[in-house]
Amino acid sequence: MENDLYTVAQLRDIERAAYAGLEPGTLMRRAGEAAAQFALELLGNSRDLPVLLLAGPGNNGGDALETAAILADAGIDATVLHLPGQHETSMEAASAHERAREGTVGFIDMLPPDAEWGLVVDGLFGIGLARPLEGEYRALVASLGTLRCPVLALDVPSGLDADTGAVIGPDGIAVRATHTITFLGNKPGLHTGDGRDYAGQVRVATLDVALECLPAPAARLGSADVFGRHLAPRRQNTHKGSFGDVAVIGGAHGMAGAPVLAARGALYAGAGRSFVAMLDPGPGYDSVQPEIMFRPADDFAFERRTLVIGPGMGGSAGAMRLLAKALDSDSPLVIDADAINLIGASPELLGRLAGRTAPAVLTPHPLEAARLLGMTAAVIQADRLEAAREMALRTRATVILKGSGSVIARADGAILVNPTGNAGLATAGSGDVLAGICGALLAQGWPAWEAAAGAVWIHGAAADLLVAHGVGPIGLTAGELPAAARAVLNLLVADAG
Repeated sequence: MENDLYTVAQLRDIERAAYAGLEPGTLMRRAGEAAAQFALELLGNSRDLPVLLLAGPGNNGGDALETAAILADAGIDATVLHLPGQHETSMEAASAHERAREGTVGFIDMLPPDAEWGLVVDGLFGIGLARPLEGEYRALVASLGTLRCPVLALDVPSGLDADTGAVIGPDGIAVRATHTITFLGNKPGLHTGDGRDYAGQVRVATLDVALECLPAPAARLGSADVFGRHLAPRRQNTHKGSFGDVAVIGGAHGMAGAPVLAARGALYAGAGRSFVAMLDPGPGYDSVQPEIMFRPADDFAFERRTLVIGPGMGGSAGAMRLLAKALDSDSPLVIDADAINLIGASPELLGRLAGRTAPAVLTPHPLEAARLLGMTAAVIQADRLEAAREMALRTRATVILKGSGSVIARADGAILVNPTGNAGLATAGSGDVLAGICGALLAQGWPAWEAAAGAVWIHGAAADLLVAHGVGPIGLTAGELPAAARAVLNLLVADAG
């Protein structure tokens, strides 16, 4: 249930269906109880400090008022900064306001300049916000940046789009929460784009809504369960040919490092053999990883190999010929970097890709995705799930839209949002390693969907493992990822066994 991601429209339908069988105000009271319990956990031993609750004009504000009343009953010094709107509130929110007023909850009209809080609860706006925060709301949210305490958002941080993970408005502002308790169902916007920076740690409170009220989710959070059936221990009676060949095609003049990193990623993720097919003359071997074999790309045989094409490939006529040859082959493909740009500039190459029957995985970052779809990177980032879905539909391939909360999409509309990884991955060559890992999983017989989901999850978990051991996120390098990915993959296999 926590891995299921629902759109705002779906959540409205869930809410209406739940209301039909409940007494008015039941869901708001349940939301307040769940939020108050989480707030008490976050306070820990600091329950003597006051809690500030920001209550907006709608039902999200009602949730905050319910939370305040319950915290006050538990002996917490709860103070509400209430910003009522100009329109009449719902009956439920009005009742919550009355309950808070009847107890020991304090009410203030403005944020005290030097007050010390144990916790701030954001109940300004929930999923219904459609325009940027302005006026007193914007000023209030901006002032929260000076507070040094945990911030708990109710349902979704105010100012963040629950569907897309984008801060609302071109110059928008949002509450930067350390924790979010989200109601009824999980939301994609909490896990991709700006969402991971603004939502913090996310907890789902279903509010005891019956399962029959829940539709099929719009997307899911990625997990090892998606690819778990392929995590089998290796038999003893095997050889290097049992685990496939990966050939990385790239390495134009001055860009030899990219294919080498991809080839290392493939080797450490279990490929039986790893090749680099160089467009231009380059190194004869990798002194760090001499197991990688180097060949000229022009006469390299593509058959019976998984191809990773694009790292450091450039945009020459020779690169385009090699890409056309790869697209016409029956080999499983990982299409990365310059190869994506060439396809975006050529309707003919796009047609060849869409007409393939062999597996293909595209791994664009937002700018490459923008070139492929003929739009700007800002438009891509404004709705990452829809952009990934559109790319998968156009290319008939599995797509990994990289970034914070990478999005994996396939042509039938299925979407995953990856939860692993950290800012250490924002470094040159990280995507090349990801492409190599994906190629290795394809070479070992994983279907494209599971290979893409597994590669992204393992790649992110490798970065998390490095950070947990004091390597990064600042200064983490792509060259450190392959060995960490190997460790993650072996741990997964051991756990699965």
